Amino acid sequence: MLLNGKRALIMGLANNKSIAWGIASCFKEQGARLAFNYVGEAIKKRVKPLSEEIGAEFIFPCDVCDDGQIDAAADTVREKWGGIDVLVHSVAFANRGDLSGPYMNVSRDGFKLALEVSAYSLTAVCRAFSPLLHQDASVITMTYHGSTQIIPGYNVMGVAKAALEASVRYLALDLGEKGVRVNAISAGPIKTLAASAVSGLKDIFQRVEESAPLRRNVTAVEVGGVATFLASDLSAAVTGEIIYADCGFSKLGI
Repeated sequence: MLLNGKRALIMGLANNKSIAWGIASCFKEQGARLAFNYVGEAIKKRVKPLSEEIGAEFIFPCDVCDDGQIDAAADTVREKWGGIDVLVHSVAFANRGDLSGPYMNVSRDGFKLALEVSAYSLTAVCRAFSPLLHQDASVITMTYHGSTQIIPGYNVMGVAKAALEASVRYLALDLGEKGVRVNAISAGPIKTLAASAVSGLKDIFQRVEESAPLRRNVTAVEVGGVATFLASDLSAAVTGEIIYADCGFSKLGI
């Protein structure tokens, strides 16, 4: 198995429709040991039964907007595992009102929130967990094509994902000295809880099915397969990359 015995920490699990769940399912199939974070009691009620279903070893609170909680989470993981081999960052948020109408109407506070949760949080988490990352560990985050091209309705999240992708490159340099790889997966649209906030989502799904080279949308499990490759030793020379898993849609010129 590709991930046999590897300790994989997955941040951002919301429900069994989320990309994080697709990744967790593939990791488990390949022998990984799992742990999940949650934010608040409402999310804990969703994460706990899923963690039990998949056989995760523990869950822990961690709001990525709170440095104290991030540090406490690192202490918990150190106590439970000693270190980690894989860190998955599947975290993003923007106010629903900032994902509709003209982008220039985004509020200052809305901009700050989207950038803090969706981009800066990767840097904060990597800094806190850096001492726990084993030699040749893998850090994986999730992005979307709206970071480089105009996707109507993606708005401030596109700006946040652009910052996230830039962070991937700089973090790859920072962590590369100890052999840690940092990469992002740019997944095509998937019907997740987070995606439901994007206006015009139905039209996007239809456009992909009609136009993508593979004539279909990607699934969360397929994204999990790409994440499994990045988490495994097969990707030992891959870092600082944005890997697309969108059935080829992003390669269309028109």
